[in-house]
Amino acid sequence: MDLFQTILLAIIQGLTEFLPISSSGHLILLPHLMAWPDQGLAFDVAVHVGTLTAVVAYFRKELRRMVAAWFASLSGGKMTDDARLAWWVLLGTIPAGIAGLLLSQIVAHDFRNPWLIAAATAGFGLLLWWADASGRRERDEYSLSLRDVMIIGAAQALALIPGTSRSGITMTAALMLGVSRQGAARFSFLLSIPLIALAGGQQAGVLFQAGDPVHWRYLLVGILVSAIVAYMCIRWFLGMLRVIGMAPFAIYRLILAVVTVLSVWN
Repeated sequence: MDLFQTILLAIIQGLTEFLPISSSGHLILLPHLMAWPDQGLAFDVAVHVGTLTAVVAYFRKELRRMVAAWFASLSGGKMTDDARLAWWVLLGTIPAGIAGLLLSQIVAHDFRNPWLIAAATAGFGLLLWWADASGRRERDEYSLSLRDVMIIGAAQALALIPGTSRSGITMTAALMLGVSRQGAARFSFLLSIPLIALAGGQQAGVLFQAGDPVHWRYLLVGILVSAIVAYMCIRWFLGMLRVIGMAPFAIYRLILAVVTVLSVWN
């Protein structure tokens, strides 16, 4: 990787990790379209660290309240809204965590197919559009029940398929359950924290065992750029979501699917 490729891929990761357009799909497709070599596991770990830093920094106040309330609930304290939300984030991570452990090798080798990515990008994009258009939008993230959380968590497991979009599929499920756009997005972003940490830790373990040389300068650039872009993206998305809705992202996904098919066809 050269510096241009490092910066561009870090920008793509920062933009797509939290927008409902699939970061994994973009990180697979861009090198394919540009005839670049695969960026490698070390870079994937680095940009995961960057996006994790961004979401923790953005929700730092909420996370402090949630962590304090969660520990209080363990010691017999009152189950407050913040404590319940913290439990929901942890429980909602379980389905995707189990799926990732069981299917990681299959995903890594068999799911990185441009045809599959195009189908998932278009299909789940249309589902997101429909959920946004038909959802009641009457609830926030604090109103979720255990059943709701398990449904959203199970949907998150589908994001193992490149092109699905972790944020997109969790927001789709929340919208279908009657959650508002902002509530769906906020819960999706909070739900990403343990999953990104687990995925990054697992990848870091594999990288450490492999003992491959690491180009620290490029990795630090990837961390910094992806963190800055992801933070700005979260802020912009939550501010604009009430106005623009999900339609622009669904349309983008359809266009991206067509471009992917044409690139493979040719």
